Amino acid sequence: QVQLEESGGGSVQPGGSLRLSCAASGFSFSTYLMSWVRQAPGKGPEWVSSIDFSGANTIYTDAVKGRFTISRDNAKKTLYLQMSGLKPDDAGVYYCARGGWGSAPHRADWGQGTQVTVSS
Repeated sequence: QVQLEESGGGSVQPGGSLRLSCAASGFSFSTYLMSWVRQAPGKGPEWVSSIDFSGANTIYTDAVKGRFTISRDNAKKTLYLQMSGLKPDDAGVYYCARGGWGSAPHRADWGQGTQVTVSS
C-alpha cells in the first residue's frame, strides 16, 4: 500500500523558513519522480516542484524559484522541501506526490498534506 506522510508544516511570519518532509512507503521510492503540490484556500491545486530519481535534476514553478529547494534521500525514502523567504501567497496545504514532472500527478498519488500558514 502506497503511503506518503508529510510533516513539518506550521505557522511562520513572512520571510521565515520551514522544512517539509515526506516519508514514503509501500513502493520503490528511488524509481519514482517525486513532486510537491500545494493548494491555497479557495483555489485549485498548484504544482510546486519536482525532482528526478537520483535528485540530480529539479524543477520549480516560477513563483518559488530561488526560495524553495526540493531534495530527496533515497536511503531514507524521504522527500524534502526547504522553504525560505516565505510569503503570504505561499500559504496552503502542501502535498507530497508520487510522480509528476512540471505538473501535479493524479490526486490518488498524493499524501494527506501538511498545513503552512504565513502571517504576521
